Amino acid sequence: MAAKFGAKSTTEDVLEGVDLKGKRILVTGVSAGLGVETARALVAHNADVLGAARDLEKAKRTTSEVSKTAAETGASFEVVELDLASLKSVRAAADKLVADGRLFDVIIANAGVMATPFGKTEDGFETQFGTNHLGHFVFVNRIAKLIKDGGRLVNLSSSGHRFSNVDLNDPNFETTPYESFVAYGRSKAANILFAVAFDQRHREHGVRAAAVHPGGIQTELARHMDPAHMEQMVKQINEQAAAEGKGPFQFKTVPQGAATSVWAAVVAPAEEVGGRYCENCHVSDVVADDARLGLLDEGVRGYALDPQNAVALWKKSEELVGETFQ
Repeated sequence: MAAKFGAKSTTEDVLEGVDLKGKRILVTGVSAGLGVETARALVAHNADVLGAARDLEKAKRTTSEVSKTAAETGASFEVVELDLASLKSVRAAADKLVADGRLFDVIIANAGVMATPFGKTEDGFETQFGTNHLGHFVFVNRIAKLIKDGGRLVNLSSSGHRFSNVDLNDPNFETTPYESFVAYGRSKAANILFAVAFDQRHREHGVRAAAVHPGGIQTELARHMDPAHMEQMVKQINEQAAAEGKGPFQFKTVPQGAATSVWAAVVAPAEEVGGRYCENCHVSDVVADDARLGLLDEGVRGYALDPQNAVALWKKSEELVGETFQ
């Protein structure tokens, strides 16, 4: 019986007594916030970690403590360049890892952007869908052969997936008016659906995939948001919570935010999290697509776990990137 953790559990809580010596784990987005803490917690428990980041110099600065911890535990920590907004960079990074040939026990697709102004990636995709989903879609599929039998993929999603289902007819907002949080929602729904489809395709080798929501955390992810807008959102959330007899919203700490990623990656039973969406260190219940939910409420929309929706997204993603993955 797995230990019970919750919203306030930290990375150290979920990894207490866990020795990851001999495990090799890839974490994208190690230049800030959750990625740095995820890497730190894993090397502190003896895992060998390969971090990926767009800005290598920044990543080396922000992970200096991770490197020190790795040296203390005897684990290894390296950083490679990966710009998810450039398929050229994505393919180059993947090709290097395949050529290197070393296997991974876990891939944690942590990197992402949120609520960006309208823009396009190097390849012409809407920024959030292109970075959060398509970049990881190509990267993970190109190195899928490096995941050991019995390994896992963990995709960082968000409760923001409840803002919108994917729109496979207009993924780049060519005919739809652009709204930053709708675009974010689409990309985060895609992260879950990618995990669902990947899990279906690889479970016969014991490789399972899950999506996780880290919770509300104050990190660089919110750098595109107006602080006044953020303050107003929290005010509205608290007013709604008070009306429902709930306590006020509280941001998680970074170690609390990274806990679900670590839990789903190396602690939870594979059959428990495979093909599922997790938050607060447990598997979430499915809620109706039209259910009114506040930020304090848990739950995953049915469309984000729908197998047919996942297959359709996979096919559309292959079409967009011009590459087929078996």
